[in-house]
Amino acid sequence: MTTNDNRRRLRAAMTLAEKASLTSGQNFWNTKPVTRLGVPSIMLTDGPHGLRKQGGAADHLGLNASLPATCFPPAATLANSWDLRLVEQVGEALGAEAAAEDVAVLLGPGLNIKRNPLAGRNFEYFSEDPLLSGRLAAALVRGIQSRGVAACLKHFAVNSQETHRMSVDEVVDARALHELYLEGFRVAVAEGDPWTVMTSYNKVNGTYANEHLGLAATLRDTWGFDGLVVTDWGGNNDRVAGLRAGNALEMPSTDGATDREVVRAVESGLLDEAVLDARVDELLALIDRTADRGGVAGGDRAALHGAHHELAVEAARRSLVLLRNARGTLPLGPGSGRVAVIGDFAARPRYQGAGSSLVNPTRLEAALDALRATDLDVVGYEPGFPRRDRPSRRLRERALRLAGRADVVLLFLGLDESAEAEGVDRTHLRLARNQLALTRELVDLGKRVVVVLSGGAPVELPFAEHVDAILHGYLAGQGGGRAIADLLTGAANPAGRLAETYPLRGEDVPSSATFGRTEATSEHRESVYLGYRYFDKVGAPVRYPFGHGLGYTTFAYSDLVAGPTQTRVTVTNTGAVAGTETVQVYTEAPGAAHGELRAPRELAGFTTVHLAPGESATVEVSHREHAFDVYDVAADRWRTVGGTYGALVGASSRDVRLRADVVVPGGAWTTPDADRLPHYVSGDVRGVDDAEFATLLGRTPPPARWETGRPLTRDDIVAQARGRGGFGGLLVRLIDATGAVLLALGRPLAANNTRFALDLPFRSVARMSGGRVDDAMLDGLLLMVNRRFLAGVARVVSAWCARRRSERASRKN
Repeated sequence: MTTNDNRRRLRAAMTLAEKASLTSGQNFWNTKPVTRLGVPSIMLTDGPHGLRKQGGAADHLGLNASLPATCFPPAATLANSWDLRLVEQVGEALGAEAAAEDVAVLLGPGLNIKRNPLAGRNFEYFSEDPLLSGRLAAALVRGIQSRGVAACLKHFAVNSQETHRMSVDEVVDARALHELYLEGFRVAVAEGDPWTVMTSYNKVNGTYANEHLGLAATLRDTWGFDGLVVTDWGGNNDRVAGLRAGNALEMPSTDGATDREVVRAVESGLLDEAVLDARVDELLALIDRTADRGGVAGGDRAALHGAHHELAVEAARRSLVLLRNARGTLPLGPGSGRVAVIGDFAARPRYQGAGSSLVNPTRLEAALDALRATDLDVVGYEPGFPRRDRPSRRLRERALRLAGRADVVLLFLGLDESAEAEGVDRTHLRLARNQLALTRELVDLGKRVVVVLSGGAPVELPFAEHVDAILHGYLAGQGGGRAIADLLTGAANPAGRLAETYPLRGEDVPSSATFGRTEATSEHRESVYLGYRYFDKVGAPVRYPFGHGLGYTTFAYSDLVAGPTQTRVTVTNTGAVAGTETVQVYTEAPGAAHGELRAPRELAGFTTVHLAPGESATVEVSHREHAFDVYDVAADRWRTVGGTYGALVGASSRDVRLRADVVVPGGAWTTPDADRLPHYVSGDVRGVDDAEFATLLGRTPPPARWETGRPLTRDDIVAQARGRGGFGGLLVRLIDATGAVLLALGRPLAANNTRFALDLPFRSVARMSGGRVDDAMLDGLLLMVNRRFLAGVARVVSAWCARRRSERASRKN
């Protein structure tokens, strides 16, 4: 491995142009080499729950097929295991497959906070809680990097929505920023030591995340991160500003355009060459860190995939959540009677989300096949409804006839492929109408109905109290079908616990009024009150609380001893079968329930314990670093708040079994401007008005709507041409129509990806074109969009001709 001194000597031997070249990609997935000095190119590729290495045409959104790889359950599913060792094992497998394909950097895990269940990329993220997110992400990082492959934490930071994600300004107060949105990253950096971090597309309080000096200082100076920062693909705005903020690598290739910008900036004195040198050193260090990854022979690759498939099945078994089990309906066995399997998802599993994380699985197990292989008396299968939300009398009637011949109905419901994808947020939390209608009719038959759900985020469940059982399969990866059958039949005991709150209705979520409906900004008016922090603060009912999950046994808690740094408790399996309990410790702050801007309880620690019937174990749960702290905005640092706290131990945020007092030394603290923040003190943040939000921020927030009536620029996005008429309006209508046609043709993933085109900044049209469009041609396009069509066409043609002449001259030379 090259030493720091050797890296500095290597960098000193480079020309300015060579150093600049290392700060952007060679193509879609690789860095540039410096061949004369022996600096190799390395590959970065997706993804967080399975390798997505494309063998042919490259793209960032999963449009083109990738090489076969194990598709593990995505982060939203794995999070329900709350099992750090399991997640680390999955990371080890991901790292091994990446190393086998000579991939140096695996772009994951994603760990942004789930602000709203509608966010289209929630399936790629762990939780609404930063401690759970951070520790799970750290475990995945440790596993990946144990194989000599760099993990990449993403998306830093506040990537809370897909709508206008490449331009939206996430307006968030400092308390929420540090206590929620950054805290998970801090934990992951501290406990996982990742070698790379990816910045998000969006702005944070007015500045693009990739150029944000405050975020960069927090990451490097406060947390001690010493790795490489890479842009999201197409996420560069100002390359020189990005370098100053610590971003060492822009991806993908810009055909040398931004390399030339860097050279000019150094030569003109706009950029200190020492800043460029630091970024080059970070890339060279990453090359060294990933130099020892080992590959596998062709015959060994099949064995690797076989072992990893079994791990994918086990990961799903331990992550799926039994939400309801009335009258002990589950598990099903040979004595359960005739079983009808209904629902398209049983035969055609929905096992992963869509977009850049789309994995081409090595194999795929459907629940229907796995159920037929059990001892259950499966009397038939009917799809019941079209995958898309269309009525079908024939499918409905066939399903009802089958159900009439059965004693138990296994009803597979879920979100289709168009509902959850990178680049698009959901518009509501409802299941498809055809599924809900069929569910009502099946319940009315008086049969025992067991619902199995598919989807990567919460949905409304209006039938929850009318069915006998609900098993949430989430997105279970390629082995999910067998895992579902094992849990339904009791071959395995459900161990999953929700890593997010399930609201009764979408409008109950505090950010629901504006989420995904704004243009220029996304205002985080709810501040720290996300998920269970909000619902527990105001005492609002929920469908299922954070941490909830059932199994086929029961657990008792006793002998609680709590202190400032850890909690100790004894757990006993009081049931008849072995099972896994997730022990959750929450802290309850003095004054949090009334009179202060604080959540009433926050997760302080957790652990899992597997116990045989009658077995007991005493577990020790370490408290998170900031279990008794708030972020002091005035002092710009964390501050311990003294007082008598409650240490709550239980099976969910609302299933508290034991409580003890913990006296914490420290100074007093009261909410600044509390008299001007009544809704934040009470937690009723749905009533926050403009003035109160401005008081919280300490400034007037920027306009939430796009400015109209001015010409569009390189920094604007394509969607801003909507309604402007002329070529710009036509362009937007064409993109919309393309999406509609693709959806009608049954290609929902491709249809969703048209949203990527709408949210693309005009500057990225040139940078992501692979050199086919230069800045002069882009200026012509902008003239066309701004209703100077003929002048724009002339500019494009002139620029194209000039480019061709330059290329011919270069070939002659």
